[in-house]
Amino acid sequence: MKILVTIPVYNEERALPVSIPVLHRFLSEHMSAYDWMIEIADNASIDKTPEVSRTLVGEFDRVQYRRLEQKGRGRALKQSWTGSDADICSYMDVDLSTNLESYPPMIEALAARGFDIGTGSRLMRGANTERSFKRELISRSYNIMIKALFFTRFSDAQCGFKAVTRHIIDTLLPIIEDNVWFFDSELLIIGEKCGYRIFDVPVKWIEDLDTRVKIVRTATDDIKGLLRVKRRFLAGDYKHLRRA
Repeated sequence: MKILVTIPVYNEERALPVSIPVLHRFLSEHMSAYDWMIEIADNASIDKTPEVSRTLVGEFDRVQYRRLEQKGRGRALKQSWTGSDADICSYMDVDLSTNLESYPPMIEALAARGFDIGTGSRLMRGANTERSFKRELISRSYNIMIKALFFTRFSDAQCGFKAVTRHIIDTLLPIIEDNVWFFDSELLIIGEKCGYRIFDVPVKWIEDLDTRVKIVRTATDDIKGLLRVKRRFLAGDYKHLRRA
């Protein structure tokens, strides 16, 4: 079974030489039952990310590089996943803020237990999170808003640690409209409400103090995205996507 691990990046010339060797070593030791590949998806970086990435490709087997000329994490994941022939595609943040020990059980749930989407959770029992009170409050408030609007069961929409099956890529990815940060939420909401099985895995997570996320703007875009998806559900736009 082929597994793709996508690392979406923007101006990460310093983080990549640290994280890619760690991830490569972990996958070599703990995911040997799978035919895995790491792909660096470069979101139009303007620093030395391209040069650093190509150096890493030369140093490590099973590492490849994809260049995009437009920014957006969702856009990078769409192109990376649709351009792959992997049976399961996944992604994680370049800083590896989510502990890698949660990765094998998430992949196993999709590969052998009938789940369609896997997602890390910083909010469910068993998770261990180190982040500021502000970020914690915003995250919990946002997830409460999702449950109030859609009555979903998954616990954390925004954790940068997810995996999907090839069927999800072929069926749901084409209708995901957002190309930036709301991509994750849109995928989970539509997936669950259309009857696909979501595997929540508790994670250990440490906040990246050098994050590029603009909290206020992202929160505003997320609310707009939630309202858009709600309108489309009310209009019956997703009925044809229901899982057989």
